[in-house]
Amino acid sequence: MTDSNALLPHTDVLIVGAGITGLAHAAEAVARGLSVRIIDRDTRAVGASVRNFGHCCVTAQSGELLELATVAREGWLRHSQMAGFFSVESGGLAIARSSQEVAVLEELSQARGGSEVQLINAAQVRQELSGHGDPAIQAGALLRDDIRVDPREAVGKLAAWLARQPRVSFLWRTSYLGTDPEATEDSVSVRTSRGTLTASRVLVCVGHDLDYVHPEMAEPLAVDRCALQMALVRPAASLSIRRAVLTGTSMLRYPAFAETAAAVQLRKELAAGSPELMAIDANLMLTQRPDGTLIIGDSHHTETTVDPFLMEQTSDTLLAAATKLLGAGNFQILQRWQGIYATSPHQDFLIEALAPNVTAVSVTSGIGMTISFGLARKTFEQLETTSATTATR
Repeated sequence: MTDSNALLPHTDVLIVGAGITGLAHAAEAVARGLSVRIIDRDTRAVGASVRNFGHCCVTAQSGELLELATVAREGWLRHSQMAGFFSVESGGLAIARSSQEVAVLEELSQARGGSEVQLINAAQVRQELSGHGDPAIQAGALLRDDIRVDPREAVGKLAAWLARQPRVSFLWRTSYLGTDPEATEDSVSVRTSRGTLTASRVLVCVGHDLDYVHPEMAEPLAVDRCALQMALVRPAASLSIRRAVLTGTSMLRYPAFAETAAAVQLRKELAAGSPELMAIDANLMLTQRPDGTLIIGDSHHTETTVDPFLMEQTSDTLLAAATKLLGAGNFQILQRWQGIYATSPHQDFLIEALAPNVTAVSVTSGIGMTISFGLARKTFEQLETTSATTATR
């Protein structure tokens, strides 16, 4: 086979995957003055990076995830200015419709402080929902640090901005086939469907497809696929909902809520009172795009290989729950889709060496939009530390 890339220059970093994790790492490399090449098998990002809520869910994280999300928040805002995509420091809105959900919010507000998690009453919640809302709403909390982007715009414009940078190049429609084992201290040879490329450092950011290219890494870490169902709808009433909206099921999923003592009882309450949502492992939430449409989701189902078929009953359950939550009439359903992201019971993300100067990076908890820019900084800091340690031996 003729090596069609034989004349392409060596780069400091080669990134496999042009989803948000790969692009965030490319942006971090650019900020560090490194030359970058990004390869992807498609012509644009069409996976988890565009099939989500566009919600950087900062406040609901805890521990290291909160640290990464805080860094990522700044990264989103900075790059939205440079790349010209929509972003808004919207904050989040967690809605409580039971005394147990209120207890979770009160506990979190007490732990974080009222400026970060501000408790509001039912009337104030309805104001946030354009005067609408389920009559069962008892209270809510404003989550200060959350931000939103339009997922269908942000990743594409970030890639376009990166492509305009002087030491960045993309190779689309190019599949990663692995690396040659004869890597040296300064160069790794990467086999692709277009020939061989070389770089000083390779980052494999392929999300849930890690098992396709490096099963020896994916299998021991139990990296599987989490499939979810979502929909894009147009509300019957005129709504303006600035914040990302979370509900009781969200309080079981995001760690800052789930780690409260009150969440234990909430899980039992939802299992008894909303079995249809618990059966599909729902995280009932929504965000509003700039055109006024609402992104509604989502269900969760984990397997190594997921079926492509959407369950109408699952969609009906989510849409009925969202309709009840907003209390603003029925929706016009514009689109439905399946999202898939990497998941693992062992870690929320991974930064793992595959070979000398070859590293796999993946978010394995469904929060790629929330932490990717922070994870990118952590990756490069960790690699620099490793290189410095190796150099002193």
